[in-house]
Amino acid sequence: MRAGALCLARAVQYLCPGVVLAVVDPGVGTDRRAIAVEVGEGESFLVGPDNGVLAPAVAMIGGAGRAVALTNTEYQLPAPGPTFAGRDVFAPAAAHLCLGVDLYELGERVDPASLLPGVLPVTHLDGDELAAEVLWVDRYGNAQLNVDPDELEGWGRRLRLRFGEGLTDGRTLVRAHAYGDLSPGDVGLIVDSYGLLSVAISRGSAAERLGLAAGDPVRLVRLDDADDGATDGVTSPVQLRPRG
Repeated sequence: MRAGALCLARAVQYLCPGVVLAVVDPGVGTDRRAIAVEVGEGESFLVGPDNGVLAPAVAMIGGAGRAVALTNTEYQLPAPGPTFAGRDVFAPAAAHLCLGVDLYELGERVDPASLLPGVLPVTHLDGDELAAEVLWVDRYGNAQLNVDPDELEGWGRRLRLRFGEGLTDGRTLVRAHAYGDLSPGDVGLIVDSYGLLSVAISRGSAAERLGLAAGDPVRLVRLDDADDGATDGVTSPVQLRPRG
C-alpha cells in the first residue's frame, strides 16, 4: 500500500485537472470507508479507499476541500460479492464525477480532517543523526531515502550512513551531482528525479552492495571537517619492483 501511495504522490504534481482513481485496498469488504475527495479548489477529485493511500497526494496538492463516503448505491454497480470494490464502487464513482455528477450526490459528507493520514514515513533528528528510511529500491539498485536535500543544508561533501540490523553497519557516502561523478568503489548520495536523496553507486546496485531494502531504517551522520576527507572505498595494493 505504501508503494501505491508513493507512486500517486510522485505522479500527482504532473497530472492535469480531472479525476484520479487509485485503488490499493487490502481492507476491501471490511468497514473501511470508500471515499472521493475534492482537491485543487474543485478542479480535481481523488477516488479510492480511506486507508492512507490517497493522503500523501492530497497533501501535495494543497489538502482536501470536500469529501464524501461512497455510500449511495445508485451510483454503484450491483456487486455479486464484497471483494471487488474497484470495479463496483470506485470506478463507477469516478465515471460519474467525469460526467459532472456533484460530489455530494455520491454519498455521505465526510469531514476531511477525519481522513486517515498518509502511510509514508517522515525523517526526524535524533541528537546529531538524521533518522530516515529507505522508501523504495528502483530496478537499478538505487535506494531512495525519504530525505529532502534541504535537510542536509550545510553538511559537507561526505557523511556517514548507518544501516543494517541495529544500525551497526556503516559506510561513508559521497555527495555527487550525477552517477557518473562517482569514482569506482564510492557509494554516493544523489538527488534523484523525484527530488529526494538516493544511495547509489556508479554502474552497480547500491541496494545489493549494502543489503538495503524498502522499509529499512537508516541514519545519516554528519562528518566534521577532520573526517571530511575520509573514505572507505575500494583500495588496491601496489608493489613496486625494479625492472629486470
